[in-house]
Amino acid sequence: MAKEKFNINIEEMMKAGVQLGHSTSRINPKMQPYLSGVRNRVHIIDLEKTKEKLTEALDFIQSIISENKVLLLVGTKIGAKALVKSVAQDCNLPYVSERWLGGTFTNFNSILKRVDYYKELETKKAAGELEKYTKKEKAGIEDKIKKMEIKFGGIKELKKIPEAILITDVREDELAIREAKQSGVKIIGICDTNVDPTLVDFPIPASDDALSSLRYILEKVKTAVKSTKPKIKAEKTEK
Repeated sequence: MAKEKFNINIEEMMKAGVQLGHSTSRINPKMQPYLSGVRNRVHIIDLEKTKEKLTEALDFIQSIISENKVLLLVGTKIGAKALVKSVAQDCNLPYVSERWLGGTFTNFNSILKRVDYYKELETKKAAGELEKYTKKEKAGIEDKIKKMEIKFGGIKELKKIPEAILITDVREDELAIREAKQSGVKIIGICDTNVDPTLVDFPIPASDDALSSLRYILEKVKTAVKSTKPKIKAEKTEK
């Protein structure tokens, strides 16, 4: 069965706290179809629905990776930053783990120029070209490189606007969603009980606060991406 191909296990999701939504006072009515009930005044997400929607999202991810299209991971909330960065680097995917820069999609050419400048400074530093500057000037350039690394490090290999983004917190990164919609970028989003799942193309109903929940979902994403990339290499070799 297609639903079993990603080994999505409801008991494992339960242990990871994927089902734990927000308090009943913070419900978004559009999340109602993905809920199974209330426990201790907290909405509980229906994990059968999570399994179904996560499968759809992973199928979509595999399809774009197999077509050599680009998936960008976005997670700027404190609890998600390190995890998003780690998974993205492991999969060789671009990512945004700090503040979303306005214009990343809608003013992409300007962002690209800033990224090129950052890479140019990195190249100069690696080649030892900063040694010709005074100590103060060199320190200033190195400080600039560090700041640009925070802003652009995760997207420095982007050559074009990605075909899809995965957002780990729909509320936190609302600007990224708005820019993706304007730019025709498909959106995969982890949707807790307090968000509007219709804002994204592929909603994954799950806790966006519990690190264990995010880890479970992103590990599935990592497996889906990494299992698809070798197939692409094999197909290229055969040709």
